[in-house]
Amino acid sequence: MLWERHTKMNNVDSVDEAVQNLIEAIRNSEVYRHYDEQKRLVKEQPELKAQIDEYRSKNYELQSGSDFSFSKIDEFEREHVGFRDNPLVSEFLAAELAFCRMMQELGIRITEAMDFE
Repeated sequence: MLWERHTKMNNVDSVDEAVQNLIEAIRNSEVYRHYDEQKRLVKEQPELKAQIDEYRSKNYELQSGSDFSFSKIDEFEREHVGFRDNPLVSEFLAAELAFCRMMQELGIRITEAMDFE
């Protein structure tokens, strides 16, 4: 029983170490560093950050709500064309999207490798 507990603790330590290594690799990735830099630049302009947060919130609601409609999304995008023309806004949103996609891909790869159902 003691050996089994010791083995489980070693496995947990091994997984924890691997997770810490993965976190460090993500933080050192070009995708994350670019996102982090864009996030820093946006935070330097609190009013713009608030506008971006509102844009992201409305966009999320449109895409995940029960009354999902491509026409509503198209209308929303048309209303915000000028907003997205701001280079800082555009670059931040692109960097955020790239980072989110990288994290989604990591989750998918790990789940598939575990044959999780």
